[in-house]
Amino acid sequence: MREISSSIAFEIRSGETIPMKVARSTKLVVHGGAIWVTRSDDVEDYWLQPGHTLHLRRGERLWLSAEGGAQAKITFSVPTRCDQRALNWFARVGERLTMRLRGGWRTV
Repeated sequence: MREISSSIAFEIRSGETIPMKVARSTKLVVHGGAIWVTRSDDVEDYWLQPGHTLHLRRGERLWLSAEGGAQAKITFSVPTRCDQRALNWFARVGERLTMRLRGGWRTV
């Protein structure tokens, strides 16, 4: 069983079923052909077309199948951690402030 713990992209051949375990909360995005998703602890199955997304919880298990004649291309996007997002935000604010200070303050 594959474990998803980072952002990754791969293809599923038509008729192939791949079992997976989600190690970190992530977002699944479908590109290419359609896929069929079965999730642990969920009575529903999901039929996802290209462009559809599905948010996945840490610890759940998945079974992914490509349906039809086309290969499915799938990406898993693990969001950045809260502390990384905060540091990125402070860096952007610092850059903007520096640019304003270099340009001088304008008075009206």
